[in-house]
Amino acid sequence: MVNEQKIERDLIEELTELKYIHRPDIRDKEALERNFREKFQELNRVKLTDAEFSRLRDEIVNPDVFVASKMLRERNAFTREDGTPLFYTLVDIKEWCKNDFEVVNQLRMSTASSHHRYDVILLINGLPMVQLELKTLEVTPRRAMQQIMDYKADPGNGYTNSLMCFIQLFIVSNRAEVLYFSNNRAQHFNFSADEQFLPVYQYADINNKKPKGLHDFAIQFLSKCTLAQTISKYMVLVESEQRLLVMRPYQVYAVKAIDECIRDNRGNGYIWHTTGSGKTLTSFKASTLLKDNRDIEKCLFVVDRKDLDRQTREEFNRFQEGCVEENTNTGALVRRLLSTDYADKVIVTTIQKLGIALDPTHKKDYKGQLQPLSGKRVVFIFDECHRSQFGENHQAIKEFFPKAQLFGFTGTPIFEENASYTQVDGQEGSYRTTEDIFEKRLHAYTITHAIEDRNVLRFHVDYFKPDGEAKGKPTGPTRGAVVEAILNKHDAATHQRRFNAVLATQSINDAIAYYDLFKKAQKTKEAADPDYLRLNVACVFSPPAEGNKDVQQLQEDLLQEKQDNQQEPEVKKEALKAIIADYNEQYGTNHSIGEFDQYYQDVQQRIKAQKWPVADYRREERIDIAIVVDMLLTGFDSKYLNTLYVDKNLKAHGLIQAFSRTNRVLNDTKPYGNVLDFRQQQPAVDAAIALFSGVDKDKDPRKIWLVEPANVVLKNYEAAVQKLTGFMEGQGLSAAPEDVANLKGDAARGQFVEKFKEVQRLRTQLEQYTDLSEPEQQQLEALLPEDNLRAYRGQYLETAKRLRKLQGKGGTDDQGVEQLDFEFVLFASAIIDYDYIMGLMAASTTATPKKQKMTREQIIALVGSSSNLMDEADDLADYFGNLPTDRGFTEEEIHKGFQVFKQQKVAAEQAAIAEAHGLPATALTAFVDGTLRRMIFDSEALGDLLAPLDLGWKARTVKETGLLADLIPLLKKLAHGRDISGLKAYETHE
Repeated sequence: MVNEQKIERDLIEELTELKYIHRPDIRDKEALERNFREKFQELNRVKLTDAEFSRLRDEIVNPDVFVASKMLRERNAFTREDGTPLFYTLVDIKEWCKNDFEVVNQLRMSTASSHHRYDVILLINGLPMVQLELKTLEVTPRRAMQQIMDYKADPGNGYTNSLMCFIQLFIVSNRAEVLYFSNNRAQHFNFSADEQFLPVYQYADINNKKPKGLHDFAIQFLSKCTLAQTISKYMVLVESEQRLLVMRPYQVYAVKAIDECIRDNRGNGYIWHTTGSGKTLTSFKASTLLKDNRDIEKCLFVVDRKDLDRQTREEFNRFQEGCVEENTNTGALVRRLLSTDYADKVIVTTIQKLGIALDPTHKKDYKGQLQPLSGKRVVFIFDECHRSQFGENHQAIKEFFPKAQLFGFTGTPIFEENASYTQVDGQEGSYRTTEDIFEKRLHAYTITHAIEDRNVLRFHVDYFKPDGEAKGKPTGPTRGAVVEAILNKHDAATHQRRFNAVLATQSINDAIAYYDLFKKAQKTKEAADPDYLRLNVACVFSPPAEGNKDVQQLQEDLLQEKQDNQQEPEVKKEALKAIIADYNEQYGTNHSIGEFDQYYQDVQQRIKAQKWPVADYRREERIDIAIVVDMLLTGFDSKYLNTLYVDKNLKAHGLIQAFSRTNRVLNDTKPYGNVLDFRQQQPAVDAAIALFSGVDKDKDPRKIWLVEPANVVLKNYEAAVQKLTGFMEGQGLSAAPEDVANLKGDAARGQFVEKFKEVQRLRTQLEQYTDLSEPEQQQLEALLPEDNLRAYRGQYLETAKRLRKLQGKGGTDDQGVEQLDFEFVLFASAIIDYDYIMGLMAASTTATPKKQKMTREQIIALVGSSSNLMDEADDLADYFGNLPTDRGFTEEEIHKGFQVFKQQKVAAEQAAIAEAHGLPATALTAFVDGTLRRMIFDSEALGDLLAPLDLGWKARTVKETGLLADLIPLLKKLAHGRDISGLKAYETHE
């Protein structure tokens, strides 16, 4: 077996062939700094005294990687001993390829509290820029990622108090598989209950072919100029989030293709990048590169709806604050087009505003005002160009800007097979394809590529068959049957409402009818079952325009709604008013049909807000199902929307666009996008998959796009349960959850973790299938009954927490434990939250034993089976176990009692900490309250918070007293699931 040392030696040999200089003499912090000093002085043609270099080092080393990364890319100033300024750069920022490239290995960065050793580090001009963590074949790269996270979480780690703060990229490999990701603040490396800690990439060539292991990866990605370009041109510093993004390979190829096309003035082109692949970031980077191209007068990013205009502008400004201003009207657009201000070089606008600006009949003669721009080189980048570029506006742009270059982005191009039948120039029967408009395809990254790369999810499509059809009567389901099916299947489809859904209807009248049916059906259920948990159902469709330009603009791409509103507009307007009134009553809002856009934005935001824990965002504030006609079926992204109910005719690009609302990647609790089709549209689905797969016609793309049938996954689940049973019996124990505690040794516990994790993974998938037959559901329960499953989950969490503490701490001799990846997110339950548990607790104290849903013991076990309550499990168990048994409690009393119990417990812990460190109790309380209120962990904020403790502002002082270590468990408990890893990792440089 090849060991890590051999992998490391081979990699260094490969890098030296790529002209990196191997520096075996750099093995510690001091040698690293000496080398950087030499490179700095040579680059900036200066000789620093020892004192000056020490001060410079202290100025540039920053615990915040985002701040350090900005400094890396800028020209900076330093005051020398004689008072003169020194303007410097850390690397050659104009020609990155001309910097010095070196490789070091086994670098040790020892501090007072951490002694980390790094496998391989790549230096650019003496600064550590890339860290490679290498593992053997049997270890997953994910475990190497966890190790990096552990390093970053240690107080006093090298990433915050040394030149290691300039690390831009991490690469992890077990020789066969290679992953890379950008460095970031500690909170972006947090393996929280959601496990969404950062985007991770695989490298691929321009045809999306992956390198064969570490050797090929080094040749393709780590060649000096490729790496230099990646760091200098293809990383984005997201100002609004203070985080680093590295572009995916296909995004880089698209930007390069556009850049080269413009540089060589080679006409137009389009980018076929699938929905969900990050087209906004790609277009943003293309636009920013154009901003520095002196040959280009303007770059316009054009969308075809007002809401997409706002969304794109917000996304651009998320990447770079203030880079795109709002165009409130066409007049503002014209003024910005004529502006010579650098800030106005990139403009986001709608195709409608652009069309008005170029309308020769407009009374304000915008076209005449723009005449000076007509002969200039202007670049147009069109978003979702399959929708916006098949009309008069496109021709007007080409005629007015003869030197313009036009580029389009689309996830679903228009081919001959799905081209619309149109009239052009009075000639009937003309077909316009994407290639007709944009001349040539510059790059393709299809949904097939994205699914294979796990950048988007596969689909599970359930073709609903009503009872009548099942008996040989081919009748479609009535609306009532559809509503009943959705109410019965929604909890399973959305993983017990962890996610939400959209119901796509054929017309506005259908949407209104469905909304009323849901209201009636849920009232009936509530009357029959007092414990029924109502689904929050919203409905959104555009009102009759009636001359309202905002609504007219919105409806440009809402063809069905635009047409529907021509018939009985008053009826539709009154229905929408009633729907909005219900919405206002439900959510405490004050929307009106006159300001429809505000209502529409609120609906979108509530769908996205599903990500917050119920403790922070209560169920009453959420939307479970949004009924739509055209809206939300294109251009809307939410990782927490996982289900599409379809009672609408869909085909070709419209079908793919609608389905793709469900397949954004989150984590293992969302294994696929769910589609429940009530119109039996399998032929249309198969045709759309074939058209947009991008694979050879002799291959079946359905095997890539669609998940396995339920019976196949059920067989895999049965095999996983049998392996778990066989393992327990092989340890001389019964296959019972209570015997997990009797496993001997860390190795056996680790094997249990691996085997039960696979059981839970497959169970999570199966529980979200909406087409499980009754026998299949019975088999699923028989293989592992719910009570046993819950008990196993509790044992898993206890075992995993125990083993997790041993990793990297030298607490175990078993290598298998060191390699374990626990994936706690699989054990997070959306339904087992505070409200649910409090309700069960109250019911168990007030109901007679015969009517109790659960005993106290069962409720305590339930708390222990869900990882989202892991940090509170002990407190909940202590509180509930000690409740008096001689009286009943209301749910409100349970809530308040638990809060008092926690406050008393926290007060006792704080008093003990204050006494142990000789601190005033009131000062420590103020510090804890301030930390939780602000949740910010930089030097300034920490200094402010520490002031009442009279310990000085340096975190090092707190660490030396042991106070920080004592406070972290307490703060974690009080944070209610919010991330506090920034505090844990925070440490000022010495």
